[in-house]
Amino acid sequence: MKLSLESLCVLSVGWLFSFAVYADIQPASPFTDHMVLQRDLPVPIWGKAEPHEEVQVSCAGQIKSTKADAKGQWRVTLDPLSGSSDPITFEILSNDDGEKVAFFDVVVGEVWICSGQSNMQMGVNASPELKKLFEEAEGIRSFTVKRTVAFTEQDSLEGEWAVVAPDSAVACSFAHFLRQSVDVPVGIILTAWGSSSIEAWMPRDMTERLPHFKTIMEEWDADTEGHERIEGVLAAGEWNKEDDIFMRRQSNIVYNAMMKPLAPYACRGLVWYQGERNTRFITGMPEEPQYMRVAGILEYDETMLAWMERYRREWQRKDFHFLVVMLPGYGQILNSGPDGDEESPDTHSWAWMRESQMKALELSHTGVANTIDLGDVKNIHPKDKLPIGERLALLAERDTLGHKVVAEGPVFKKVERNGAEIVVHFDHADGLKTVDGESPGAFWVAAESAGWSRAVGRIEGNTVVLNSVEIEAPLHVRYAFAGKPAVNLVNDAGLPAYPFRTDTFAP
Repeated sequence: MKLSLESLCVLSVGWLFSFAVYADIQPASPFTDHMVLQRDLPVPIWGKAEPHEEVQVSCAGQIKSTKADAKGQWRVTLDPLSGSSDPITFEILSNDDGEKVAFFDVVVGEVWICSGQSNMQMGVNASPELKKLFEEAEGIRSFTVKRTVAFTEQDSLEGEWAVVAPDSAVACSFAHFLRQSVDVPVGIILTAWGSSSIEAWMPRDMTERLPHFKTIMEEWDADTEGHERIEGVLAAGEWNKEDDIFMRRQSNIVYNAMMKPLAPYACRGLVWYQGERNTRFITGMPEEPQYMRVAGILEYDETMLAWMERYRREWQRKDFHFLVVMLPGYGQILNSGPDGDEESPDTHSWAWMRESQMKALELSHTGVANTIDLGDVKNIHPKDKLPIGERLALLAERDTLGHKVVAEGPVFKKVERNGAEIVVHFDHADGLKTVDGESPGAFWVAAESAGWSRAVGRIEGNTVVLNSVEIEAPLHVRYAFAGKPAVNLVNDAGLPAYPFRTDTFAP
């Protein structure tokens, strides 16, 4: 049942740094003053106490009691709470000795984890617009996880909730636009580290499902020198740039330290901006160096889907939502494919990674924010982060809050072949148009073979009709299937059409 927070709410938990000194009861590290609790979902509260100690949690009329196990671990689950900006106090009490500790200024709203690599980590100073949003943000709070690693899964991490927007351009933009659509606080847990692969954020037990990850972990376990290097760095408590890069590029150990301790903190889900690290090879893994051994572009989809399902088990929620940021335009061309440029549809480019990322939609409770009209042909860290956050917020509004908003641009539906022309039908295509008034660009067609030719297109209702003087009877279409395509097709909400291909040619 939902409970109002207008009544007195107490749950005893004190300052995080004081637990070890003054308290036997130690709530888990995501619980600090100024925290945001997730509304309308069960809220797990957990921590440590003396073995077999009786612990009582009380909040908004709820009283939940439990007993710590033989290892001192305890957990209770609050019934769903209603959103509120009014601060509450919450207490955890020891029934054995009467000891209690308390957090203050706790609110209830929408909570999301924002994770990934450098484009998620990139700060708000990268954009004047975002810097202004950051400085003027209201109703947004954040918890930034300290970047570090661990060889085994940890049950605590460093960080604390603050009444400030996250210093991440994408996360700040997402929080800002989400806050505009709700009348409750928005909380962002930021846990990101530049150049980390998806494998860096995987629990070790995923070796049972992914053979390539098993290979990686076996090699990593045998790397005595690498382990000793990291042990020395962690013991020293500080590290240089080279050590920083070495640690974040390893598999599993980032997850152990920066994600595992967050589960099962109640939240809507996770925003994921990662993939660049896995675009160095179209398929397979390089032989060396060891830290380069990650899934290639064509293996990323299977890897990502397995990773999502594993996180849902960790949070014990089948509806744990994932919002994936599609990699934006970038001119990198891999030398494994045909020669071409950043607009060619048959080169080995980021187009294939975007196709892998779109496979996230095969699972329920997922969304992919389209960024094909954004990015920089030469800069892997583009500054146009504001629209990414806005599009993520639209997906969150529609898919997790049930708001009736247009959250996607045109999505490929089907093709009809008609002699020298081929007609592309779209969903989410009301008001189909081009942003510049020109003919729709970035379409290519082919016949039986993979010989691609630029297509000339015209808009007819919610369709695009294509032909090419070089292809007598086109059979296949690729749209925006390139490293940095020149796109201009949008719907009446101004949202860009998603990249697609109708063929099954191998890269």
